[in-house]
Amino acid sequence: MEEHIHAQGHEHVRAEHTSTFEVTTDDYLTPAGDCILAINADRAPADFDPDFITACQDADATITVTIEADGHTETVTGRGDPALEYTNERSAVGRTSDYVDDRTIMVGAEFAADGFDRDLIEALAAGADVTVTFRVE
Repeated sequence: MEEHIHAQGHEHVRAEHTSTFEVTTDDYLTPAGDCILAINADRAPADFDPDFITACQDADATITVTIEADGHTETVTGRGDPALEYTNERSAVGRTSDYVDDRTIMVGAEFAADGFDRDLIEALAAGADVTVTFRVE
């Protein structure tokens, strides 16, 4: 199963956070938002299909997030968790830890914002259009 979000980069995208990455519906980004990869998302976790959410709540689920912008693509893999809510109406956050809140879309991510390809991050910092694909298996 898949879900898709369309968003855009921003000049303040730095992708330096070591434990999270985020895509937000907010229309702004301050330099302090070092985990945020894209803004102006057209959807949030609360908009995802209930069947997709149920599949992500399986502790054995594999969740992948693929970010595509300006010809650059990066995929990060994590896992599901029974505590995942997918109820946040603003932000989707991937975490390398096991911490879960209403923004969390995966736990145990293989890397965070600082692990994304730097060419992709440069495209995001230049304001590129972004497609984010969420897949659960």
